[in-house]
Amino acid sequence: MIMSDEQRARLRERHKAVRRCWPCLVGLVAIGMVAAAAFAQHGSLDKPVSAGAAHTPARTVRTPAPKPPAAAPPRPTGTVRITAVGDLVMGSLPDDLPPDGGASLFGSVAHLLTGDVVLGNLEGTLATGGPSKCEDNDSPHCFAFHAPPSYAHRLKNAGFTVLNTANNHIDDFGARGRRETFAALRSVNLPYTGRLGQITLQRVHGIRIALIGFAPDQGANDLTDIPAARQLTARAATMADIVIVTMHAGAEGPDRTHVEPGTEYFLGENRGDPYRFSHAVIDAGADLVIGSGPHVLRGMEFYKGRLIAYSLGNFTAYKVLALGGALSTSAVLHVTLHSDGTYATGRLSPAQLIEPGTPEPGGDAIDLVSDVSEYDFGPHAVHLTSDGTLTRP
Repeated sequence: MIMSDEQRARLRERHKAVRRCWPCLVGLVAIGMVAAAAFAQHGSLDKPVSAGAAHTPARTVRTPAPKPPAAAPPRPTGTVRITAVGDLVMGSLPDDLPPDGGASLFGSVAHLLTGDVVLGNLEGTLATGGPSKCEDNDSPHCFAFHAPPSYAHRLKNAGFTVLNTANNHIDDFGARGRRETFAALRSVNLPYTGRLGQITLQRVHGIRIALIGFAPDQGANDLTDIPAARQLTARAATMADIVIVTMHAGAEGPDRTHVEPGTEYFLGENRGDPYRFSHAVIDAGADLVIGSGPHVLRGMEFYKGRLIAYSLGNFTAYKVLALGGALSTSAVLHVTLHSDGTYATGRLSPAQLIEPGTPEPGGDAIDLVSDVSEYDFGPHAVHLTSDGTLTRP
């Protein structure tokens, strides 16, 4: 075909137009490819998609997994050495006091009063005045004890780390006597336990220890209210790794070495049911029960793997308590507990009171406690070796 000059000119113009629009064609092709990919993935072209999105993998949005609960702090490990004695009467004002201001009261047994916790029952007050409960009481069985407040230093220096005040003598000189006693103990940084609702806390080697004192007396945690005792002990168990309960319970006298079934009475007073009480507080979380009050040693048993020492007798009785026979037979109890409260080891160190009522090593405590334990508690009784080692049945 032969084109005229005019036809060739129009053809050259069309070729130039195509070359000018070539980038537009390429862009249209790319947009078509992106749109096709978006339709294939989303089934819709409602949302604009950038050219780069065709090369970006789809992202899955996941709800974050809940964080695991924080781990409980590790329970402490190790053991706690506990030393306990019975009733402490260091004399009474104005005349029945040691001539050296009490400096020699514990001299012969100081080597036994060692441990992480060293516990005794303060039988009386550290006070100088206040009305005595016996002023208007003509009974020959009324006794009121008050050693000088300075004797708090003697207790601290002897090695005691905590004292029980839940007993029938902390109120011998009324509210004033109580205030002076607690102030004297605080002045030497010597903790005490036994007031109503009181839980005394100590920490040893990172192990938390709670101590609670009970007695059938006004102002103390009531030994006779067993539901309340269980409740307070359970509360202490939530606060500590080891719970030690003291009880000032049971009838008094040289013939009261046995734990009698049921409630015990002395001079018409309800002195609690030591057996039922001890089992109840262990059920509630106590790991060790230490008794005082009868002024004589009593037996020991294991209940649910926990040790109960029903009475540790007298430990000092300077001029104001009767002596002789069972009343002069004393002991120092040493118990080691694991950090979870379980029993590790135990030993009974015999002691005896000599005139005018100071303790020294020796005596018949091992034989006495062994005999009454076996008689009173049978298969649950603690076993004592000749050297005083305590073993579980």
